[in-house]
Amino acid sequence: MILPIYTLGQPVLRKEAEEITAEYPELSALIENMFETMDKADGVGLAAPQIGLSIRLFVISLDCLSEEYPEYKDFRRVFINPKILELGGEEVSMEEGCLSLPGIHETVKRMNKVRVHYFDEQFQEHDEWIEGFFARVVQHEYDHLDGKVFVDRISALRRQLIKGKINALLKGKAHCEYKVKTVR
Repeated sequence: MILPIYTLGQPVLRKEAEEITAEYPELSALIENMFETMDKADGVGLAAPQIGLSIRLFVISLDCLSEEYPEYKDFRRVFINPKILELGGEEVSMEEGCLSLPGIHETVKRMNKVRVHYFDEQFQEHDEWIEGFFARVVQHEYDHLDGKVFVDRISALRRQLIKGKINALLKGKAHCEYKVKTVR
């Protein structure tokens, strides 16, 4: 089922999300709906707060990059109750966008390695180092669980330059090809 994606201005996007247990109601269906919603919107990651749920869960699918990066063929991952334990490598600048901020793209600096502890959809525990673009997506989605969005990581000057776009979103004006829930 395709779910509406909450846009900037929805209070859930600014709340710190809560951990869940394996008994969370209809978790498998929720995860499948999140993947379906993300795929329909042409995203590579989707966090639960982006669909209105303040829980520590996000999904990532990098299959759309598999032509350029064959290692991402059929790549889908679920992160439940993740904790970033360490950042490493080097700081890399790259343009980011977000399904909750349609039409806004800005260059964001993030580390290119991250050590993360999380549970998968079977509640199997993982502790691993993740690198490259995958590490960037993990950090981006993780921010959503802490009530942050990528524009919080750009300079005050850049934020000022895109203030009109941000204000439009805060007023419920979102222009995109997927189903959204805006502020009314």
